[in-house]
Amino acid sequence: MRRRPDWRDARLLWLLVTSIVALLAASGAAADELRPFTATYDWIWSGMTVAETTVKLEKNADGTWTYSSNSSPRGIGKLAPQRPKTVSILRVTDQGVQPLSYKGDDGTSSSKKSVEVTYDWNAHHVAGVYEGAIVDLRLKPDVQDDSSVQIALMAALLQGRTPDRFSVLDKNSVREYQYRKEGEETLKTAIGEVATVIFASQRANSPHVNRYWLAADRGYIPMRVQQKRGDDVQWTMEIRSLKRQ
Repeated sequence: MRRRPDWRDARLLWLLVTSIVALLAASGAAADELRPFTATYDWIWSGMTVAETTVKLEKNADGTWTYSSNSSPRGIGKLAPQRPKTVSILRVTDQGVQPLSYKGDDGTSSSKKSVEVTYDWNAHHVAGVYEGAIVDLRLKPDVQDDSSVQIALMAALLQGRTPDRFSVLDKNSVREYQYRKEGEETLKTAIGEVATVIFASQRANSPHVNRYWLAADRGYIPMRVQQKRGDDVQWTMEIRSLKRQ
């Protein structure tokens, strides 16, 4: 004899299903957090690959992060003496990214493009040398540099926020960039077809616009970065390889 359906069983089943869904959702969110990665890009100028750039994000034992970039020339790019490299130490909080230090140079003997600054968030102060200029500034909460701002954008999107601006250190001053989402595009890349969201950034009254094609299912790591001046493409970086922990 078949047992009559018990609505209490149905409620228990529903609670079980919703609990599983909640656990799966939580698991998905945990997997979609800021994680260490290494990405290599082709740097394209006038249709030619002139350099290869490798960026790396590493988690440090003290909970901070190291974000580094190294470029080496390819093809006609070998005629140029520059071998740019940067290293940033930063921390990620619920409020966003706080840079702690930023170092970089162009790989030549000249110090004209060298940067070495340190951020003191307790004293709200940043000091150092930036391309020959002495840096001595009071820190505002949202200040980034050319390196940390890249991780700040990724971290904000992973935290469910859509930033509309970042303030970026520029020698002994700060410049503000406006950010806007421009749409979505599936790119054919060296690592396969990747769905991306497109963000653009631009400083007020500047003719240059930077665009970032970010892969949401890969932690918003850029698949392409491009700078344009009006309708002219100045340079493009295309993903070549990606390893994400």
